[in-house]
Amino acid sequence: MNTVFVNGLVCKNPKDAKPEDFFFPGLDKASDTSKNPGSNVTLVNVEKIVGLNTLGISLARIDFAPNGGLNPPHIHPRATEVLTVMEGTLYVGFVISAPDFKLFSKVLNKGDVFVFPKGLIHFQFNIGAVPAVAFAGLSSQNPGLVTVAKAAFGSNPPISDDVLAKAFQLDKKTVDWLQAQFWNSS
Repeated sequence: MNTVFVNGLVCKNPKDAKPEDFFFPGLDKASDTSKNPGSNVTLVNVEKIVGLNTLGISLARIDFAPNGGLNPPHIHPRATEVLTVMEGTLYVGFVISAPDFKLFSKVLNKGDVFVFPKGLIHFQFNIGAVPAVAFAGLSSQNPGLVTVAKAAFGSNPPISDDVLAKAFQLDKKTVDWLQAQFWNSS
């Protein structure tokens, strides 16, 4: 028998497919937002639903703690994201690339939708006094995630503090402190 890989995953023979290959339970349940940065993402991608392979879509539920729950600045290298607020009030935005680095931002309330273009740094921040919930559709079965601060200050092995100090215009002591925050929390 020949094995066929698509997107790095083994394609299942359609004769062996089951309803469970197209099912994921539980997006009606809130996830824990008590840890820093006050948000929790439940991603439903090809790793959770094998039937998504090659379909070019995935979904996420994002729960935010009240008064500052943050989905920190991040990038999806393989997907555009469409976010819909189900409960609460979020301040959201993305930054376009050089040379402008212009911020496009908006305050969203229940029922509002915002689009984050593929590959651009974006964030969501709960500015309300109550928990917030949003659902995101992503244009890839495996959108990828690069959290900006974690990538810069928590890479393995670490980026040289000389490089980061110059890039972020910080002293090396501050860079070392920032790197320690990520290495201690991992």
